[in-house]
Amino acid sequence: MTLTFPHPFVGRQREMALLERLWQSPQAAFLVLYGRRRIGKTRLLWEWTHRHADQVLYWAAEPSSVSDQRRAFSQAVYRFFHPQGGEAALWFPTWRVAFQAFAEMAAQRGRRVALIIDEFTYLLEHGPTVAGALQNAWDQTLSRGNLLLALSGSHMGMVVRDVLSPQAPLYGRATAALHLPPLPYPATREAFPAYPPEARVALYAVVGGVPAYWAYWDPQAAFQDNLKAFVLHAALSLGDEPRFLLQDYIRETGNYYAILNAIARGAHTPAAIRRASGLPSGHVSRYLELLLDTGYVERRRSLTAAPHSRQGRYHLTDPFLRFYFRFISPYRGQIAAGVQEPLWEELRRHLLDFIGLYTWEEIARLWTLHAGARGALPFRPLQVGAAWNRQAQADVVGINPREGTLILGECKWSPEATPPAVLSRLVARTDALLPAEKHWRVHYVLFSRGGWTPETARLAEQLRTTPLRGERWQAAGVTLVDLATVDEQLWRWHREPPPENAAIPF
Repeated sequence: MTLTFPHPFVGRQREMALLERLWQSPQAAFLVLYGRRRIGKTRLLWEWTHRHADQVLYWAAEPSSVSDQRRAFSQAVYRFFHPQGGEAALWFPTWRVAFQAFAEMAAQRGRRVALIIDEFTYLLEHGPTVAGALQNAWDQTLSRGNLLLALSGSHMGMVVRDVLSPQAPLYGRATAALHLPPLPYPATREAFPAYPPEARVALYAVVGGVPAYWAYWDPQAAFQDNLKAFVLHAALSLGDEPRFLLQDYIRETGNYYAILNAIARGAHTPAAIRRASGLPSGHVSRYLELLLDTGYVERRRSLTAAPHSRQGRYHLTDPFLRFYFRFISPYRGQIAAGVQEPLWEELRRHLLDFIGLYTWEEIARLWTLHAGARGALPFRPLQVGAAWNRQAQADVVGINPREGTLILGECKWSPEATPPAVLSRLVARTDALLPAEKHWRVHYVLFSRGGWTPETARLAEQLRTTPLRGERWQAAGVTLVDLATVDEQLWRWHREPPPENAAIPF
């Protein structure tokens, strides 16, 4: 089987390292790889397979009948163990016999072998028989062999329910379960080396870290040209993408779709979501609980609020869904009719604010987390997020309650230099944002795409040399970070292993 991909393989260093560790293990290893559609599971497995050539049997299931699936697997096993034997009418009568036969043939090889079954959920669609057969084979023979078994599936709900849940036949057998996440922002630098940082941040705001969406962008074409082409493609060809993603968990998607739409358009509390979607309040709460399980929605709480505060806000975690519902969904009918100008005008008016409100703030929080861990900030936060209450809000917050340290940050995506008033207002909000207990040391961080004015730099230096203090806090410095610095440091930290921790006494 030969697969071709339109773009180079980027990122996934940690995932490849995990696969290699499992491969190098002296014992049998069992990996379950899962993740949302288009996230790159097949690409990851295929790239790793190429590194070990004739020691890996990679087989992808297809949406076919049980007998066709088993026949295809049987022939793949025969070809793998008899590469010079030509075609054979081998057809194992049951999945249990098929897996046991693979185990026996692998044992006769005398060296480590890997079996990768991609799209395993196509087999599960026919019932639990194949999972039970594989569980039996693993318990009886496969777990004693010199091999690596890897299962992968795109139907997230089915993998969790039929492979990883305590009720599943294969529960507890996996050596490792890897939930493949989207590629992080720094990987855009590797995939789009000709793009400046502001274009890569904008790209990430549109498609996030889903490699299949990146494949629609030409790394050599200008961002504006790529954006227009992708928007039209998304409107005409990816219009059902949100429903497909939901259908991995939910059969009837209509009401859930309405909630995603409401959140993307600025409704972040249950009451606001109820008003925007028109759904009864009891239904909204129940639907939100299930959407949290999908991972496409998360409930964020203010990091400086009381631990049991109920003032959470719901957000979409997937940039493509945010962009789709905010900009594409309302204009699909017009685009289908060939009327595009209203959408372009909407993008001209609001894309800048959209990037700043979501993606730039998320990248700033990612930088804060890594910078704290690597000593680029004076404090190491245990949590990074945002803070808000009726009096004030902060885009970026890093908190370490044990040490009484707090990082407060403000993000500006304007291409203009940031004036000193932004820093002054951030400092002035300190009292309103402090957690209810303790005395805190507070460090301020200003994230600015366009840098800052000389006056802002002077104010920052003044705050460093003459720290302010309040009744329950004392300032501990200011850091000014521009886009170029954030981009360069995140890229370096993405490629470098994390610093060695100090020895742990015992």
